Amino acid sequence: MARKIEALLAEYGESHQNATNKAVHWICVPVIVWTVMAGLYALPQPGFMSSILWLNWLTMVLVASLVYYLVLSPTLAVGVALYAIVSYWIILLIESAGFSVWQVALVLFVLAWVGQFWGHKVEGKKPSFFQDIQFLLIGPAWLLSFLYKRFGIPV
Repeated sequence: MARKIEALLAEYGESHQNATNKAVHWICVPVIVWTVMAGLYALPQPGFMSSILWLNWLTMVLVASLVYYLVLSPTLAVGVALYAIVSYWIILLIESAGFSVWQVALVLFVLAWVGQFWGHKVEGKKPSFFQDIQFLLIGPAWLLSFLYKRFGIPV
């Protein structure tokens, strides 16, 4: 029996066979992940969070997401964590440059989803998350799995 992560990656891959749609995903999925992170970062913090420097909505959701990835595949969780660190750094750079993080995230979010839906129109299949919401978290792992295979890293 295949491990759950392998089954999820295979099922996700069924609606991502077209080369154009795959290329669109290589651009849009990382952008969407970043925009969700940036949006969570930009949310106002309640009082209990404000006294702890690193605690915000992003870090809370990120910890929960990383636990999910750890259960599915510890090696993929490492890749997701590295991407999250770089993404967090970019968020902080944008903020320190004086830009509105949520506005940048909103524009990129809309553009990336337009790209995703266009890619699926080319593919001729609906996005996987219409079938199962968990596939929103599988998209980044699916992309990482290609990189891991290329470099001989087990998924």
